[in-house]
Formats: sequence, structure tokens, C-alpha cells
Amino acid sequence: MNIPELLGSILLALAAAQGMKLLLFKLRHHQRLRLEDAVVTGGMPSAHSATVTALCFSILWTDGWRDPTFALAVVLAVIVIRDALGVRRTAGEEGKTINSIIRLAHVKTPPVHYSLGHTPTEVAVGIVIGALVALTMVAVGLI
Repeated sequence: MNIPELLGSILLALAAAQGMKLLLFKLRHHQRLRLEDAVVTGGMPSAHSATVTALCFSILWTDGWRDPTFALAVVLAVIVIRDALGVRRTAGEEGKTINSIIRLAHVKTPPVHYSLGHTPTEVAVGIVIGALVALTMVAVGLI
């Protein structure tokens, strides 16, 4: 596989997931989008899951499942998806709780910055986006 083509698949999956996230955010909140909204973490869909899935499927469909690079991509995907579902989700929930305690206790400190992870549905949609992007790029001969 050619590296620029692989990167194209990954970046397209990232752009598709982040674009969908921005669109859903705009529809849900009815407000103008800001530049920082383009890099927001958490929410529907998981761009992390989309990018690692596009990586895995692009390698799978071009080089096959026996290629060592595919095995490395799968390990990376498992780590990233597990982190999005578990560690980051838990840390985000704890951040929300800490901010609630700060507010209720009237503590004179700025709120804690936190970043939410993803629900299983958000991760599943990200996986579907990544797979569809890679499959489409293979089908049209871009990789």
C-alpha cells in the first residue's frame, strides 16, 4: 500500500466523522459554530474510532489480514477504542462531578477542564464511518 493513499483514507474518515459531529452539534444547539468546535472531543460520532478503523480496513483490503502491518493496526485500534469507551469516558464523568461539587460548595476556583469519552453507540457509528470510507476508497480505486 502507498502511504499517501493510506493517509488519505485516514484523513477522509477523520473529516467525515468530525464533519458529522459539527453538523449534529449545530442542529442540536442551534448556534453558530466556532473554530474550536472543529476539534471538540467526545460526542457523536467517535472520530478516533473512525480513523483507526479506516486504517485497519485500508490495510486489510489492500494488503490482507496476514500482513504484519494489519496486526499492528488492529492492536492500535483496540487500544484507541478501549480508551475512548473506558478511560476517557470515566475521566469525563469524574470531571463533570467535580465541577458540580465546586459549584454546589461555592468554592472560589475555576471549573475543571474535562473531555468526555464516547458511548458505545458513538464508537459504533465511528467504526461504521471508518469502514465505509476505506471500502469506498478501495472500491473507486483510490487505494
